Amino acid sequence: MADSQQRPGGDGITPGYANYVLGLLFVAYVFNFVDRQILGILLDSIKADLHLSDSVMGLLTGTAFAVFYATLGLPIARLADVWVRRTIIALGLALWSGMTAFSGRAENLVQLACARIGVGVGEAALSPPAHSLISDYFPPERRATALGIYAVGIHVGTLFGFKGGGMLDDAFGWRTTFLVVGLPGLLLALLVRFTVKEPKRGRTDPSRAAPMPAPPVLEVLRHLLKQPSFVLLSIAMGLTAFAGYAFSVWAPTFLRRAHGWSSGEAGDLGWPIGIGGALGSILAGWLADRLGRRDPRW
Repeated sequence: MADSQQRPGGDGITPGYANYVLGLLFVAYVFNFVDRQILGILLDSIKADLHLSDSVMGLLTGTAFAVFYATLGLPIARLADVWVRRTIIALGLALWSGMTAFSGRAENLVQLACARIGVGVGEAALSPPAHSLISDYFPPERRATALGIYAVGIHVGTLFGFKGGGMLDDAFGWRTTFLVVGLPGLLLALLVRFTVKEPKRGRTDPSRAAPMPAPPVLEVLRHLLKQPSFVLLSIAMGLTAFAGYAFSVWAPTFLRRAHGWSSGEAGDLGWPIGIGGALGSILAGWLADRLGRRDPRW
């Protein structure tokens, strides 16, 4: 994946090691989406056990997670500009994995809501520092491909969350499912913290002699809001998430209720979502790098 001509630059970071870090971040993103999407496949089982309504389950799968995930993304991204990024990722990974496992011990709505809020807070700590690290490990001409590979974690995580979560629910119940998918993330957090090197900021940007200090948040926002591409892409991503998350949460429940499928059978939705999304992410990154050599607008 890394450019075979890239030199370590005296910091001990080789192309092979850059690929290792990318692979580790990819696995973290897989865990991120397994723990995020697992609630959709378990929705009916949790609802029946805790005697909750669809409206309440909608709040758990959406609002309780999304409000904290979205609002904390900005301050955590700011922290990633000035602090150790691998540590931010490791702490976030440990938090969301622990809260996923704790979800399996919830005895009522309040406890489950608190656990999902914890998952949202922890998962907000992954992508901002991960994008920053990838940018310092891979040069601009290969960065879109690297980011595309990282983004495949969304789709692989959705696949495993749906299919694996459904099979575990059928075999052991929703409480054990949360424990099984949550606890391994604690080990991954240790691996990130103690094996990922913190590279020099701007390491792969040859045009920059020294990394610039992080500008104030309001200055960054004013700059971004003046960029039509940023505004339009933000709106597009919001609309995509609005439709995509609604489908991924409620489609398995529809199949269970309308067609009598088991959790494991409804989990087969993960195959087209996971495989199709993974191919799209890799192809988009590869095309952006290839076409971008001729026209940066790509």
